[in-house]
Amino acid sequence: MNLVLFWLLTPAAAIFLTVQTLLILGQVLRRHDLEFFGRTIAFFIALLICATYGTIASACLNVAGYGGLGQWATAQSFKWTMLLFTNVAFEIDDPRNYLNKTRPAVFVGNHQTELDILFLAHIWPKYCSVTAKKSLKYIPFLGWFMSLSRTVFIERTSREQAVAAFAKAAQQMHEHKQSVYIFPEGTRSYYDHPDMLPFKKGAFHLAVQAQVPIVPVVSANYSAVLNFKKRIFRQGRISVKVLEPVPTKGKTKEDVDALLEEVREKMLAELKKLTSHAREEGVALKEHEASHAKANGTAKASGVDMVHNAAA
Repeated sequence: MNLVLFWLLTPAAAIFLTVQTLLILGQVLRRHDLEFFGRTIAFFIALLICATYGTIASACLNVAGYGGLGQWATAQSFKWTMLLFTNVAFEIDDPRNYLNKTRPAVFVGNHQTELDILFLAHIWPKYCSVTAKKSLKYIPFLGWFMSLSRTVFIERTSREQAVAAFAKAAQQMHEHKQSVYIFPEGTRSYYDHPDMLPFKKGAFHLAVQAQVPIVPVVSANYSAVLNFKKRIFRQGRISVKVLEPVPTKGKTKEDVDALLEEVREKMLAELKKLTSHAREEGVALKEHEASHAKANGTAKASGVDMVHNAAA
């Protein structure tokens, strides 16, 4: 038993010491690239640890009849692990508790970088899940975790299938009182200034079909905390605002375009407010430092991007 613990704890201790050494050297030598690599390593280690925990926790919760809490439990573990490893956190402004009182709902948020996984960990409501391609259901570990935590799977290869898939997803949302979270931009923007990519329509079609409210969640631009182009990954506190839910009762597919524009305008206005404060706090790059380009890197879909934003 002691030998097993030795072989488990020794690599863990070595990794932890390596990360902490990089962070300390980065601060002492004022080498932000060392901090960048240290926190990046810590990020992926935390992700691996919490993904393993999440699969086990989801299985146990599913057996106990609380499968809908699987992704929330995993998010909680990642939030605290990342705080310990990197000292990065998101501070949520939700005085009316829309995150937990609005159920079922379609939650939407702006999408900046890979750090948005941590953003999700902080805001994730109970009984909420991502939406994902049905094919992912059969991938070992990832698919098991998604199935056990009641991910809303959507299969779409045509417009007709998309509509049918959203109808099924809407039914699942009502049967289990299960909310879903979608990034309407569809992928990460990597913006270093307060802006968003054009929204896709999937989240809004789903909300209308399910006749559930849309809850916008906006994170300040945090380009001075994580910036891949400049190899910056610093500690910091990032502000998040939960906006008032936008009702969809009585709306039809003809209202989707107007609904999309309404939500996007509200989110963009709040993003600019939050980022103005974030610049003062050193969380976002100053206006003269920002590139104002379309994007600071190649947009790639991540695990949390696997939402079907089609049905346009």
